[in-house]
Amino acid sequence: MAERVQKIRNSYEHSGVPVCFDKTEQGEEKTACRDGVRLRVFWYRPAGAGPFPTIVQRSCYPGAEPDYRVHGEELAKRGYAYLCQFCRGTGGSEGEWEPNVREPEDGADFIHWTAELPWVKSIGYWGCSYLASTGWAITGVLTDKVKSMLLSHYGTERFTSAYQNGLFRHDILTAWAMGNAGRKIEADYLESCRFRPHKEVDEALWGGRLPWYRDWVTNTHRQDPYWNEGFWKFMADAPRKLQIPVCIVEGWYDHHLGSAMQSFQNLSPKAAAHSKLLVGCWNHGFGPCAEGKEQNHLENNEVIQMLAWFEETLRQERLPERSVEWYVIGEDRWRSWKDLPKGQETESFYLDTEGFSLIQEPGREGSHSYVYDPENPVPSHGAESLFSTFQEVGSLLQPEPGYREDVLSFLSDPLPEDLTVLGQVTAELYVKSEAEDTAFTAKLMEVTPEGKAYNIRGSIATLAYEAPYHPREVRKLCIPMWDVAYRVKKGSRLRLDISSSDFPQYAVHSNFPGIWSEQEHTQKARQTILTGENCPTRIVLPVERGGN
Repeated sequence: MAERVQKIRNSYEHSGVPVCFDKTEQGEEKTACRDGVRLRVFWYRPAGAGPFPTIVQRSCYPGAEPDYRVHGEELAKRGYAYLCQFCRGTGGSEGEWEPNVREPEDGADFIHWTAELPWVKSIGYWGCSYLASTGWAITGVLTDKVKSMLLSHYGTERFTSAYQNGLFRHDILTAWAMGNAGRKIEADYLESCRFRPHKEVDEALWGGRLPWYRDWVTNTHRQDPYWNEGFWKFMADAPRKLQIPVCIVEGWYDHHLGSAMQSFQNLSPKAAAHSKLLVGCWNHGFGPCAEGKEQNHLENNEVIQMLAWFEETLRQERLPERSVEWYVIGEDRWRSWKDLPKGQETESFYLDTEGFSLIQEPGREGSHSYVYDPENPVPSHGAESLFSTFQEVGSLLQPEPGYREDVLSFLSDPLPEDLTVLGQVTAELYVKSEAEDTAFTAKLMEVTPEGKAYNIRGSIATLAYEAPYHPREVRKLCIPMWDVAYRVKKGSRLRLDISSSDFPQYAVHSNFPGIWSEQEHTQKARQTILTGENCPTRIVLPVERGGN
């Protein structure tokens, strides 16, 4: 903890924002919510009457209080007031802890209470992860004193953070549920993820029902009422309610990236005109995560990002210009646009099963099969939506082709020029299976001239997710991946791996149809990839060619 605290202090010291107050003040109290429950708040401010530009947070993580207090001390020395409130049932606040559902009302009561403090001049809301969700929860009730928000590593489209084409993101939400259930859970994490039927894991291994977790694992479609009513509908609408500038900060290998991208695109016109989307090459903890690449210009310091944003919007009281700023992996530099960038053209690489190659036009008719056994899933290594299995997230060195019989690898010729991927990669697979339902994965990689492979993007899809499937029927399966900015250098090759599991990033498909969390058994299934003119299996890339 001492090392983490010192790291935060060092960030302030190197931020370029000078200390301007030698004396600061601090205090603590409990504020009343509309139902009478009192929530604990502590604050820091420069000594004096003020009023001061003020930065606020709401948190459910009492273990991080020493960090918050350092932020308060350092911000007060630089002329800001700082307030942190703990969500109900956490950190000394009254009430019962239940994730998410009370945050809109409690947050609204807190922000209006803060705005009435005589020493508060203007307000900026700052939060990362759950602390960002508590900010999104109040976008429709902000007072005139709230001038801007900086919200990192969270998006309001909860379904996108929970599912990818029918497969549940265990390593995010199962892990989070086990750590935030309101009681200590000592069950083995991977055993919990593998438990069947999974919707009963709470009572079987965790000591009692978690109704909100059961809701997550049984509502598998975006159109399910659960995602379109109540709190999650409220959150999905939150960007459209925002009328002030927001800086949305994300990482290429943060598990909330997909949802945050949608939140940026859903901003109201008034907010969008002065907001920023900043995406860098880091994980959920702002750590670098691209092996084999120069990373000298990551700009991954959360404190410096925060101070720069609030210096402009609170201290200088300026409306920022709209911008999209992306770090390009492989270039080690940032590029800026007015809107989401798209590749200059689309490049397709087709799979050739006879030569296990990637070619630039459909090849010969062919197929290749493997047996997928849900009891022996492919371990996640190099992924975009991991949280608990933190060491496996990012663009990482991959195993050699052929490392498993149930992973098919296809390799291109060396590229004749640099190729920069900007936007969403999609795999279009022509497949068939012996099962009534199953899953397929696709993972795109760069293979350097030295033969080292590093993943760029990957994803998964359920075969019968959109419509029932008849065994051995040929079906086109689209597997969209999250956006990315990645330069593949001249002389490198592209590699695409096809398989049927990626665990614990995603739930293991049982090879039976129906809601995944209700399946009690598994079965093996033979999976087949088809190629050629009639089955043009390919990977589609939005690209810029050459240097820029």
